[in-house]
Amino acid sequence: MSERKAPEKIDNDEITRQRQIARRIRENNEFEEMKTGKHKRMHVITFGCQQNNSDSEKIMGMLAEMGYANTANKEEADVIIINTCCVRENAELKLYGNIGALKKLKEENPSLIIGVCGCMMQQEHAVEIIKKKYRHVDIIFGTHNIYKLPELLERAMNEKYTLIDIMNTEGMIIEDIPVLREEKFKAWVTIMYGCNNFCSYCIVPYVRGRERSRKPEDIIKEIEGLAKDGCKEVTLLGQNVNSYGKDLDIEVDFADIIRMTNEIEGIERIRFMTSHPKDISDKLIHTMRDCKKVCEQLHLPFQAGSNKILKRMNRKYTKEEYLKKVLTAKEEIPGVALSTDVIVGFPGETDEDFEDTLDVLRRVEFDNVFMFIYSKRIGTPAAEMEDTASYEEKHRNFEKLVKLQNDISKKLNDKYMGKTVEVLVEGRSKNNPSKYAGRTRTGKVVNFTGIDGIIGKLVNVRINEIHSWFLNGEMHNEVGQ
Repeated sequence: MSERKAPEKIDNDEITRQRQIARRIRENNEFEEMKTGKHKRMHVITFGCQQNNSDSEKIMGMLAEMGYANTANKEEADVIIINTCCVRENAELKLYGNIGALKKLKEENPSLIIGVCGCMMQQEHAVEIIKKKYRHVDIIFGTHNIYKLPELLERAMNEKYTLIDIMNTEGMIIEDIPVLREEKFKAWVTIMYGCNNFCSYCIVPYVRGRERSRKPEDIIKEIEGLAKDGCKEVTLLGQNVNSYGKDLDIEVDFADIIRMTNEIEGIERIRFMTSHPKDISDKLIHTMRDCKKVCEQLHLPFQAGSNKILKRMNRKYTKEEYLKKVLTAKEEIPGVALSTDVIVGFPGETDEDFEDTLDVLRRVEFDNVFMFIYSKRIGTPAAEMEDTASYEEKHRNFEKLVKLQNDISKKLNDKYMGKTVEVLVEGRSKNNPSKYAGRTRTGKVVNFTGIDGIIGKLVNVRINEIHSWFLNGEMHNEVGQ
C-alpha cells in the first residue's frame, strides 16, 4: 500500500513511457466523451509558495495532455489534485479541511479520483494521517516524482486502494513536462530546485531536497518559447536563486542567467525570487542595475533583526551585514523597491530582540513585508528549542510590526501621487470589476480605469489616489516621472 523509496534512474525511456500512458488515458477520455457527450475535467487546488504554483502548472499541463479541461468548480471535476505546503501550520489545517470536504463528492461520484501531492506528502506523519483518516484519497505522491502522474492516475482508475508513491530523496531534473499556465503574458520559470541552507525553522530542505540547477540552455529555451507565445514578464524562481550554478560543471551563475534572459526578444520584464542575504553578490546587484528589463524590485528576507536570533535561526549573516547589502542595493539601483519576510516570536526571542527587528524596518523602509508568527515544524531543529514567549506576547509584537509597516508603506506610496507609471495589466480589479488591475515595475498593485483589450499589455497609468497596499489611477498616454 505504501511505497517510500530512493529515486530510480530516470532516463528518456521512462519519460517516453509516461507520455505513452498519457496518450492512452487521453484516448480513453475521448472515447468516453463520444459516448456520454461529457468532457473530462480537472480541478487543482494549490497551497504554498510560488514553487508550488509552478508545480501545479505542470500537473495541470500533464492532465491537459491526458484530455482533461480545467474547471473552477470542483463539483464538475473527474480528477481533483491538492498540491500541499508544509511551511506553516495553517496550510496543514487548510489541507485537512479541504480533503474532508471532498468525501461527499467521492460518495456521490465513486469514479472521481482524488490526489494529494507536494511538500507535505514528503513528511511521513502527514501521509499516515491521510491514510488513516481520509480513505477517500486515491493517490498520494511527493515533490520529486510529479512526472509519474500519468502512471499513478491510470493505476488509480483500476485499483481500489490508496496509491502512495514517495521518493525520500531528490531525483533528477525532468525537462519537457507539459505546462498549463493560466496567463499567457507572464510566467514562473523555475531555474533550480531544493535548498542547502537548513535554516533551523525551515522544513524546505527536507521536503524539496538539495539544490539542483537546471542547465542554462534548458532555461533559455523555455523562456524563448514563452516569448514566442506572447509572454512579456518572467519570474525566475528558486528557493535560493543566488546559489544557482554551484552544482553545475560549468562557470555560470545567477547573474549570467539574468543577462541571458535580458537578451531574449519579446521579454520586457524580468523578476526573480527568492534571494538569500548571505549569497547576494555585488555582481548580481550590478546586473540588476545594468539590465533594462530587470524590474527595480528585490525580495530579500531578513527574518529577524537580532544577531542572537539570526544565529539560532542558522541564517549565516548578521544584522549589520544585511543592512550593508541593502544599502548597496539602494545606492546602485535607483528607485528599487525592497520587500522581505519576518518571523515574529521565534524561540528565545525577547522584546529586546524584537526591537532589533523593528529597527531594521525603520532603517530600510521596505515597500512590503510578509509577516508570520513562528510556526513549529516537526523535523526541524527549531522544533526542539524552548519557546518561552506567550501567545499574547507574540501577537502584541506582531501588531506592532503591522502598524509600523503600514505607516512605512503609506509613506513610500505617497511618492507615487501624480506620477505616471508603466503597468502590466493582469485583469479586472478584484475589489472593483469595473476597473483594471496590474503591477508597476516595482511590484505596486494599481487599480485604474481603462479600455477593452488591454489585458496582458503594458500601459501607462497616472496615479491619483494612494493607499498603503495599492494605488489607484487612470490610463495616460505619456510616461512621467
